[in-house]
Amino acid sequence: MDYRLRLAKRMLFNKKGSLIGAVLAVTIGILVIHVNFVIFQGLFDAIVRDITNYRNGDILITDENDYINKSDLALVNWFERIPYVQGAAPRLSASAEINMTKNGKLIEETRVPVVGVDPFQDVKTSTVHETVAEGKYVLNRNSIVLGTNVARDLGNAQVGDSIKVLIVDRWGEDQIRRFTISGIVRSPGGQGLDYSVVMHIDTLRDMMSRQGETSSFMVKLNDPSKALEVKEFFLAAFPNDDFIAETIEESAEEQLAGFRSGIAMISMIGYFGMMSSAFAIVTIQMMLVNGKTKEIGVMRAIGAKRKDILVIFIFQGMIIGSIGAGVGTAAGLGYTFYAKETKMTFNNSLPLEVTYNWEKIYQTALMSFALAVIASLYPSYRATKLLPVEAIRIG
Repeated sequence: MDYRLRLAKRMLFNKKGSLIGAVLAVTIGILVIHVNFVIFQGLFDAIVRDITNYRNGDILITDENDYINKSDLALVNWFERIPYVQGAAPRLSASAEINMTKNGKLIEETRVPVVGVDPFQDVKTSTVHETVAEGKYVLNRNSIVLGTNVARDLGNAQVGDSIKVLIVDRWGEDQIRRFTISGIVRSPGGQGLDYSVVMHIDTLRDMMSRQGETSSFMVKLNDPSKALEVKEFFLAAFPNDDFIAETIEESAEEQLAGFRSGIAMISMIGYFGMMSSAFAIVTIQMMLVNGKTKEIGVMRAIGAKRKDILVIFIFQGMIIGSIGAGVGTAAGLGYTFYAKETKMTFNNSLPLEVTYNWEKIYQTALMSFALAVIASLYPSYRATKLLPVEAIRIG
């Protein structure tokens, strides 16, 4: 057995450059998958995060008849009795025309989305108040907060400026009020209320002639995994009402459906890259077989069986797969850690929401290892078919 062991070692390590190339192919394949996951899944999760934090909450409550008539206080108190609930807040939506005079010039904007909020409840439920780049959040019923894009379109409106807002009420009458700008909101990537204006919900109710009515309720949970449980509990508690309760996956389905398809396609491209790594291993292993025909012939001539040759090359594939999977996974985790700690962004886009998906990490590593071994089977089989005399003569 000593001679076989020595020859096996010689066969395994005689061409280190080729082995390094095969390991590098596996490493790059894994790293591509990790980078794709961090960027595209991180972007998807960031969009979900911002929709949750700024617009829909973990659960969005609406009404089949368009407006909720039940008391804000009653619903808020009901939700806050549940341990999983961090807060609940009413919101009212409308569209408005806005104008202001800037440097002697009248500037008008039409069809601007308006969001009515309860300042006290909203800060417990959403993070819009944290995106105020200038000034303060809604201070009182006569103040208004502009999204950064609305402020720009109004000639770079600033905190303290006065603007007129026109809203058509439920009876078709124009309601015009003057407001003082108390703040400007700006969110990374424009996923917040950058294209909207925010005012006190009671002021908006007065202008719309919808006293006591609400478009929706945002519900924020301490534990988002309990969203489905809280949703079912809520619907069971109000069986005679026309409420619609949706988790974030349901309420944002239209916005997220196309992005999910894109992630699936990018993931497929990543796995095709790993398949390319497998073809590279086949090529390199074939080169190793062709370069070691003499050693194979000698081993066969001194009594080595075909299965011994097969085991050597499969073991070589296992070494390539193990080292490649280890180095590639380590590099991928390093990139993930960097992206998570630096809150990676691209050209001032929203910060990625990076997570460690250990199931996918293990799956990718095991798949790369398996592909490396499988890619070694054909070259190994070819090596066993060499006849001793022919192999020595060719070598």
